[in-house]
Amino acid sequence: MAGKRSIFEEVETAEKPAVAPGAIDRAKRSGARNGIRLWLMALFALVVVMIAVGGLTRLTDSGLSITEWAPVTGAIPPLSAEDWASEFEKYKAIPEYQLQNAGMSLAEFKTIYWWEWGHRQLGRVIGLVWAVGFLAFLITRNIPTGWTSRLLILGGLGGLQGAIGWWMVSSGLTGTMLDVASYRLAVHLGLAFVILGLIAWYIFRLGRTEADLIQARRSAEPGLKTKISALLHLSYLQIIVGALVAGIDAGRTYTDWPLMGGDVFPTLAFEHSPWWRNFFESEALVQFNHRILGYIVFAFGIYVWRASRKSPNRATKQAFDWMAVMLFGQIVLGIGTVLYAAPWHLAIVHQFGAVVLICLILRARFAAMYPTTQSVRG
Repeated sequence: MAGKRSIFEEVETAEKPAVAPGAIDRAKRSGARNGIRLWLMALFALVVVMIAVGGLTRLTDSGLSITEWAPVTGAIPPLSAEDWASEFEKYKAIPEYQLQNAGMSLAEFKTIYWWEWGHRQLGRVIGLVWAVGFLAFLITRNIPTGWTSRLLILGGLGGLQGAIGWWMVSSGLTGTMLDVASYRLAVHLGLAFVILGLIAWYIFRLGRTEADLIQARRSAEPGLKTKISALLHLSYLQIIVGALVAGIDAGRTYTDWPLMGGDVFPTLAFEHSPWWRNFFESEALVQFNHRILGYIVFAFGIYVWRASRKSPNRATKQAFDWMAVMLFGQIVLGIGTVLYAAPWHLAIVHQFGAVVLICLILRARFAAMYPTTQSVRG
């Protein structure tokens, strides 16, 4: 007969696992999400730098200095005097040199060459960082369910961006073109912002668990999401029009504000024939469109911000507050860029402002779709 147990004696002496197996799996998944998020943050930073370098390449008229597309061998720059002479001769054969830069010295050519080489090299670095990260997470089976295709799409868009970059450059190598075609530049910059926006959105999503997102979605504000989505599309269109402005240096033509050359509507807006060419090639009409769309984006942005005041969630309101602050700042930057005839330092800050604004709009949209939990007292 078993002896009596003390009331203080453990009933079961077998050791229990310190952590339940399910908890270990959840911790592993959480770690994988955090790792992928850090990797995407690195890609995000590289793409932001890429947009800035691309803008400076355009502003310094460096984009046509390399006249060939060699994705692999092009990573090696000229290493000898003979190599430099060969690259310079290729540049001398294109319209930009013959019609605009005739007499340029080799030293001056090297300056613009290094800008374009750095721009392309950064693209290769971004592709390498994506490939190494994606394969590492794939091989170790650390990609969360449903995320493999999303991350693969980023790589595909990056490759497409390289091809579009060459399509853009090739437009300025023949005929009488002094620069690349503005509409191709707009496509190139537009895709860069699509990639940047996707990365930012993925970073927001990976910052919270799927269970948390599912729970948060029940408190979503559909009306506010619809309004901020419309603002997102309007702002993206404004970026495309801004690329058209940059493509033909339209920002340096009319330097008064709020009028243009003393007129409300510029008299030379439709100087080209057929009429539709003016939307891409008329400096007057392209800048006018950029200004008018800027006013529309600003007015609608204020309307969206005022609508966000009705949100019961404090964090959502704050996200919309920051969006409105940057929207106002971007308008001021745009006016200043016009008044000072678009000097490169102001122009690049204005372009960077577009990056910040788009990200803040996306952040506000995310807050409307997935509100954070707050206490009863707010």
